[in-house]
Amino acid sequence: MGDVVVEARELGLRTRRGWVFRDVDLTAAPGELHAVVGPPGSGRTSLLLALAGRFPTTHGRLVRHGTAALGHVPDVHEPDPALTVAEHVRERLLLLGPVPHRRRQLVPVAALRARRAYRRDAFAAAIAGAGLTGDVPFDPATRGRDLTPLQRQVLGLVLATLSGPALIVADDVDAGSDPAERAWLWAVLAHLADRGYAVVATARTVEPDTRAIVHRLGDPPPVPSLATALVRTRHTDTDTDTAAPPETAAPPETAAPSETAAPSETAAPSETAAPSETDAETAEVTR
Repeated sequence: MGDVVVEARELGLRTRRGWVFRDVDLTAAPGELHAVVGPPGSGRTSLLLALAGRFPTTHGRLVRHGTAALGHVPDVHEPDPALTVAEHVRERLLLLGPVPHRRRQLVPVAALRARRAYRRDAFAAAIAGAGLTGDVPFDPATRGRDLTPLQRQVLGLVLATLSGPALIVADDVDAGSDPAERAWLWAVLAHLADRGYAVVATARTVEPDTRAIVHRLGDPPPVPSLATALVRTRHTDTDTDTAAPPETAAPPETAAPSETAAPSETAAPSETAAPSETDAETAEVTR
């Protein structure tokens, strides 16, 4: 396991809103290209940053051997809109400075040459150090705000190689590009792996014939077969029929208020109190 650059076992991140990603197993060694694919919201960017040591995790185990460098990560690690491509390279080399003697055995030769050449032709040295000696898809005078999505990805990879890391990560490498550009970029990532880097990139999908170890996040549940769907439908219908309440459970009609509760007509004063005719005649004789 001494040649492993990054190792994740059952890695996960859970917040108050739920899981961002979970149960991720990934082991990357020098010379390997790994692709983390999944739909938007599947946690690809968070996992990528966690592998590079830029994002926390809450579950599982994560071990890194060596340094990690970020390529292009939208909204996290992007080109300065006011600087040209060449100025990005010179600025990064000035920030890194010369490689200390004690670390020269740990930094690739191409990165050493680029960092020694920052006062001469830094751009050419950086491009050569990234292995892009052929067709480079941008001009060194192009400013960051004018770069296309493909050019942003390439510049991020060039800048990442300057520090001589063990691990290079790049996010959304297929965003905003056509099929030919995506195929070319995956070939560049594979070429970086051939130069001894461990490379992890995220995308929605991987181009056909790409030489990468694919890890999928947020896969939808498997679609059941027709026979399984019919069996589930029968069980559901049976459960619905047996769960219906019996008709006798309805309340009886006698529960309505009875009409006999109304006041009785006998309660009115009786008419028998009126005097009879015999009584009237008796009273007349008496007078």
